[in-house]
Amino acid sequence: MTILKRLKIIARDTAFVNKTIRITVPIALQGFLNTALNFADTLMIGKLGETTIAAVGLANKVFFVFTLLIFGIVSGSGILTAQYWGKREVANIRRVLGISLMLVLGGSFLFLIPAVLRPELIMRIFTTSNETIRIGAIYLAIIAFSYPFSAITNAYISLLRGINEVKAPVIISTIAIFVNVILNYILIFGKLGFPVLGVAGAAIATVIARIVECGALLFVVYWEKGPAAAKFRELITFQKDFVKKFFATTLPVIANEFMWGLGVTIYSLVYGRMGDGAVAAITVTQTVEQIFIVIFMSISNGSAVILGNEMGAGHLEDADEHAKNLITIQVLLSFAAGILAFFIRQPIIRLFSVSGEVEQFINFCFIVFILYLPFKMFNFINIVGILRSGGDTKACLFLDVSGVWFIGIPMAYIGGMVLHLPIYWVYAMVLTEEIYKFILGYIRYRKKKWLRNLVATE
Repeated sequence: MTILKRLKIIARDTAFVNKTIRITVPIALQGFLNTALNFADTLMIGKLGETTIAAVGLANKVFFVFTLLIFGIVSGSGILTAQYWGKREVANIRRVLGISLMLVLGGSFLFLIPAVLRPELIMRIFTTSNETIRIGAIYLAIIAFSYPFSAITNAYISLLRGINEVKAPVIISTIAIFVNVILNYILIFGKLGFPVLGVAGAAIATVIARIVECGALLFVVYWEKGPAAAKFRELITFQKDFVKKFFATTLPVIANEFMWGLGVTIYSLVYGRMGDGAVAAITVTQTVEQIFIVIFMSISNGSAVILGNEMGAGHLEDADEHAKNLITIQVLLSFAAGILAFFIRQPIIRLFSVSGEVEQFINFCFIVFILYLPFKMFNFINIVGILRSGGDTKACLFLDVSGVWFIGIPMAYIGGMVLHLPIYWVYAMVLTEEIYKFILGYIRYRKKKWLRNLVATE
């Protein structure tokens, strides 16, 4: 079937279009706001110099791995939440939330404790620069206190998405972002009578914003008394078979995200040994990239909800047809985003206070990102949105982990440590993993092993 015919099918299916817009637009807006926050952080911190950008970028790799662990837990939980909502089983949704909360909070303290007690030791994993270690340790020891609040927020947001309630998190994220940006300005640069705190100020601002975000979300959830407003007893009331089903679905996702994140963090070990200029370049590049790919991540996350609802309700043929629609939308948007990124990359790069050499590095890294964009975005929709929605989580685990560990990491080591290539060539070598995942992922999608109802017997 041609793309034109598929677009005609999409246009005629108004129910699908309306639901896709209703779910993905708020998720995209929330993702964009979070990305804008990271962009604003990097932009403000960037005024303090390349070493500071590198230090904060490397310190945030700890948060990156933590976030992926949390994302694995809530994504796995979200698979069951979406399918249970297809059957309107609120009690089971709340049980899923209870297990999810226990896991994410436990994970948050596993990262918080070493980050607070030995931040310098953690920074030494990523770089040998003493000044980068010193600055990064200051930031890491403070920012770690935001981890438990981020964990709780993500668990509840995952549930809300699974039951198609996506507006409240957007409003709350908007408030948190304004709090963060305002406090960043005041505390980093010492405005309104406050002392100049630099990176410590940026970390404090983020912690306060995360507390506000978590508190506001819980207030709204329990004020509205909807499916997410679980009592404590409902969160811990589950049987052995239920726990077994939960972990059979979620453990591969948790392992997937954690092992993938750990692998991606190893890239940073290579970048950190290529000098502060290379680290600053890749930090800026990846921060700006998030602005371009947020819509794709949102479609992927929304797809998991849409397809999960349909499969949970027993509408497998609809899920199959709508998966094709979602892939078409994602691929076409990736080409449009690549063209836009190419033409606006230079004005964006000039926003950062970096040297001419680092500007050139960022420019070439952007071009590499654009070339790989269609492959990367298909992998997002296929792995996060389609395969996971039906519980084909072991295939997702294999695709992501083998891509990073068997291709990405060896390429990073060869390019950065053996051949000593510039950062943009190393980045291009690392991203060849996306082509590998594209080929194997498409084959897996075509087998349709993901197309199943996980909650049919309950």
